Amino acid sequence: MKFRTLLPAIMLVLVAVPRAEILEQILVKVNGEIFTKSDLEQRQIAALRQKGQAIDLKSDPNNAQLRKALDEITPQIMVDAIDEMVIVQRGKELGYTLSDQQFKSVVDNIRKENKIETDEQFQAALKSENLSMADLRRNLERSMISQRVQQNEVMAKIGVTDEEAKKYYDSHLNEFTTPPTVTLREILVTVGGDPKVMNVAADEAAQAKALQIRKRAMGGENFEKLASEVSDSPSKANAGLIGPLSVNDLSPELRKMIDSMKAGDVSEPMRTARGYQLLKLETITPTNTMPLDKAREQISERVFTDKRKAEYLKYLQKLRSQAIIEWKNEDVKKAFEEGMKQQAAAPSM
Repeated sequence: MKFRTLLPAIMLVLVAVPRAEILEQILVKVNGEIFTKSDLEQRQIAALRQKGQAIDLKSDPNNAQLRKALDEITPQIMVDAIDEMVIVQRGKELGYTLSDQQFKSVVDNIRKENKIETDEQFQAALKSENLSMADLRRNLERSMISQRVQQNEVMAKIGVTDEEAKKYYDSHLNEFTTPPTVTLREILVTVGGDPKVMNVAADEAAQAKALQIRKRAMGGENFEKLASEVSDSPSKANAGLIGPLSVNDLSPELRKMIDSMKAGDVSEPMRTARGYQLLKLETITPTNTMPLDKAREQISERVFTDKRKAEYLKYLQKLRSQAIIEWKNEDVKKAFEEGMKQQAAAPSM
C-alpha cells in the first residue's frame, strides 16, 4: 500500500541524518551536519520517480541514460539539500520543533487520506517507501521547521508599498480592464435549396422574408416572440438570445455595424453563410477598468509572490554565507555550483 497524498512530498525532503561515518561516504558537512552518498541517492531516486523515470542507480555506472538523467537532476538536488540544511538549522536555533501531538495529528491525517485503518497497514506502507516511523517523523519535522522559518523570517516581513502597487497597476492595466460586451438577439431566415448551388430565386425569397420580419419588428411586434416563432436558428429556443459577447471577439464588420446602433435597434438583413440574419441590440456594456483601490488586494498578491521569491533567495544566500560548508567530494561540489548558476540564470517570476 502506497501513501498517495502526503508521502510523495515527504520523500522529496529526505535529508542528512547523523550516522556512523565509517559506514557512509560523506559528501559534505554543513555546520557539522553530514550529507552522505546514501542521502544523495535517496533524493535522486525520489526525483527520478517524480519525473516518471524508473532508473536503477545500481545499474552499470557507464549507462549513458542514467548518467544523463543524474547530470540533469543532481545540481538542483544539491542546492535544495544545502538550502534545507541551513534553513532547518536556523529553525532549530529559533526553537522550532514538532510536538508529539502535531506528529500524531499528521499521521492520523495520512492514514485517513490513504484509507489506512490498522497500525499493521501503516507499517507496511512505510516499509514500501523504505521509511521507518522515526524517518517519517524526522522528515515531517524538517518540513515543518522549514515552512515556519520561511513564514516567520521571510514572508511575515514582506510588504507591498503604495508606490509598488501603483507601479504594478500602471504597467499591467490590461489585467484590470474588462473589454466592452454586447448582448444580441437574432432571427435567421435560411435560403432554401442546395446550399452548394446558387439559386437566385430562393435567395431573393429569403431576403424578402427577412425584410418582412424586420418590418413587423419595426412596427412594434415583440422581437423575442418573432424569434421564437419564425427564426431558423437553434437560438430560437432561447428567443434568439446571443451573448453576452466580448466586442473584441466580433468580426470587424459586425463591430462596425454595432457601433452605429443603440439598444433596441434592429439591423437590416445581413447575408451570411447560413442565410439572412436580423440582429437586435439588447445591451452594450462599455470598457470597464477596475480602479486602483479596488484592485489593491489582487496587486498585493501578485507583487508579494514576486517579492517572496526574491527575498527568500536573499535569505538563503545569507544563511549559506554564514554556514561552514566543508566539501568532501569534488564532483558533488561542482554539481552544487552548477545548480547555483542555473538558479541565478532563471528568470524571475
